Amino acid sequence: MKKRFTSTAKYRLTKSKIFFFAVCTLSGITMIPLFLILWELIKKGYKQFNVSLFTEVAPTSMEAMLARISDSPIPGGILNGITGTLLILTLAIIIAIPIGIMTGIYLAENQKKRLAELVRSLSDLLQGIPSIVIGVVVYIWVVIPMSSYSALAGSIALAIMMLPMIIRSTEESIKMLPASLKEAGLALGGSYTTVILRVLLPSAFSGLFTGSLLAISRVMGETAPLLVTALGASTVNWDATRPTSAISLLIWEFYNDPNLANLVWSSSLLLLLIVLGINLFAKSIAKKWKIQ
Repeated sequence: MKKRFTSTAKYRLTKSKIFFFAVCTLSGITMIPLFLILWELIKKGYKQFNVSLFTEVAPTSMEAMLARISDSPIPGGILNGITGTLLILTLAIIIAIPIGIMTGIYLAENQKKRLAELVRSLSDLLQGIPSIVIGVVVYIWVVIPMSSYSALAGSIALAIMMLPMIIRSTEESIKMLPASLKEAGLALGGSYTTVILRVLLPSAFSGLFTGSLLAISRVMGETAPLLVTALGASTVNWDATRPTSAISLLIWEFYNDPNLANLVWSSSLLLLLIVLGINLFAKSIAKKWKIQ
């Protein structure tokens, strides 16, 4: 009997080691494309990764052509794209986060209501809609009535894309909280609104904050909806009602101009580093404020 037990234990231990090795191997394989992309961007983009990239606007095709002829770095940078991305994302955050959090709270507090089920289904459906379709819809809703492309139109398109992730993360974070937390707040005399705003939301801060950050990183590299809403601009613009550039838009413009092709790599490297930084920051916040 003891021999049989030992044999079974060895079999399970061997199977566990094999499974662990397989998981580690497959995890390593999935990381290979990321490292290859990083290496390619660093190898081709470091030459243009300088102070000018952050302090000067994008050069013209003629300036880039003259620089290539003289075998010197392309002058200029992507300051207009950096400021445009900052403006568009700020407006998108202001629009999407309050709506997403309030919708997520409603879904968590009214799980079995028909309206909640309908909103949840629409949110899941919105998650799968191609970004260019959202851009075209916002073009009809905002750009045509305003008779102008604008940062506002681009931010609305990105806000719509951010909503599903914010809604889902908020709903799941609220549902993870113990029911006794809400009951204790109500028992102490707090109103329903007070308990939601001062008890449940701070307790679910990790999920809400992480979901918002991941939603931001999700839309930061989007180009298609901005092509038909923000359009782009060759100068720094802080007016939300005027056409505005973005890093992703500049990457597309550089790609379509052979003289500016070298700037694609440095711009892509910057965008990738920003997205990677946001994701790592979100992971650290989630770990630090993990719901017990």
